[in-house]
Amino acid sequence: MAKQKKAPRPKAVTPKGFRDYFGVEVTERTEMLHQIAGVYHRYGFEALESSAVETVEALGKFLPDVDRPNEGVFAWQEFDEKDQGDWMALRYDLTAPLARVYAQHRNDLPNPYRRYAMGPVWRNEKPGPGRYRQFYQCDADTVGTASMAADAEICAMLSDTLETVGIPRGDFLVRVNNRKVMNGVLEVMGLGDDQAARDNVLRTIDKFDKVGESGVRELLGKGRLDASGAYIDGVGLSDDQIEPVIAFLTSKADDVAKTFDNLRGAVGASKVGAEGIAELEQIGELLAAGGYGSDRIEIDPSIVRGLGYYTGPVFEAELTFEILDEKGRKRQFGSVSGGGRYDGLVKRFTGQEVPAVGVSIGVDRLLAALREKGRMGGVATGPVVVTVMDRDRMADYQAMVAELRNAGIRAEVYLGNPKNFGNQLKYADKRNSPVAVIEGGDEKANGVVQLKDLILGAKIAESATLEEWKERPSQFEVPRGDLVAKVREILASQSEEQAG
Repeated sequence: MAKQKKAPRPKAVTPKGFRDYFGVEVTERTEMLHQIAGVYHRYGFEALESSAVETVEALGKFLPDVDRPNEGVFAWQEFDEKDQGDWMALRYDLTAPLARVYAQHRNDLPNPYRRYAMGPVWRNEKPGPGRYRQFYQCDADTVGTASMAADAEICAMLSDTLETVGIPRGDFLVRVNNRKVMNGVLEVMGLGDDQAARDNVLRTIDKFDKVGESGVRELLGKGRLDASGAYIDGVGLSDDQIEPVIAFLTSKADDVAKTFDNLRGAVGASKVGAEGIAELEQIGELLAAGGYGSDRIEIDPSIVRGLGYYTGPVFEAELTFEILDEKGRKRQFGSVSGGGRYDGLVKRFTGQEVPAVGVSIGVDRLLAALREKGRMGGVATGPVVVTVMDRDRMADYQAMVAELRNAGIRAEVYLGNPKNFGNQLKYADKRNSPVAVIEGGDEKANGVVQLKDLILGAKIAESATLEEWKERPSQFEVPRGDLVAKVREILASQSEEQAG
């Protein structure tokens, strides 16, 4: 009888486009989410935690098709005993689930409904450098009011949030535009109800930040050569049709009143365009009344991302400080948040238009920005480690660690094999522990413990002279009853040195 082959062992690798997060990364994200939630809560928004799984029908944006039913999302079809069931998918953002929640529970929710939500979302897209298929979003939305006060409030809250998490004023700018103004431009261009042509124009102006005014002009016309030398066909518009788009994109002036004058010139007699400008003026007035000037929030028609999705005001938070890219070139960090008004999303469920406005913060991008500024990304301090000199006295060591924990000090007892004491100290070093507590038989008999300042010990080992070591030894003996007080003293001394 042939010998049965063993099943191959699974490979210990993360799936493509995903990654694991350890220690300090998780702690920093948790702290940031807590800070953001504090701002949202202060503004009167309520927390909502919806399901990570929705029906594909409810998600709406990526409906299944015959060739690839999970287009853009991670989707699967449920089966029951009788027949095939619904298509299900992991959520790709936090806004589509909100539309479903509001439509389902609208009779029980206050109107307007103000909610914030935080958590991972999933995109079944090609991964790349810094681009993962799972990432965190942090949203706040107001559903049920068309008032521009809701839009202004979201912008103010976004500004406050950035300052709260550690981005100082002057290092960020919230820029505001309006889809209705662009609709007015499209109307002046004479595109009417030609949705394909309108979409082509929107896709082209979305490249404004990459190709500039001349590039957009070429792409709206006959086309242009890209950086690789390949020719890209243009939309085919006439010069007369192109001019309103260029006037719109370049309408920002040093003075906000002049910006609005330029926008009026771009939209001409368009009623919807004039309505969009009036909304921007109202948002500006409301923000000014709250003390938010152009140093934090400004009207900027060059913000065009999302114009194809939003129905009114759109906004984007951009970090303005410079960083070095992978080739050592200076560049601005860029966008960390975006949002706007989307009055048609809930209508898919109810048949009635429900006004809504919201913002989404890319938490991982924001964390990366803070690391670039040196405000995050340090090595996390581990717990105080109580070493085990005698495994028969584990109760004594557990009593010590309980005292430390009850005093609010992070601590643990070494739970590995205690036979080799050196391995215990290596473990403490690997945990980046600040202090090791040592109590052998002699210490127990004399009512004392040894405390080893591991941070100081590492510094002494690197560079201190013998005289410095004698003046400030890294290990010393203290009465057992002073354990908590002396550990606190060491931790405070370490914090002062790090702050200095």
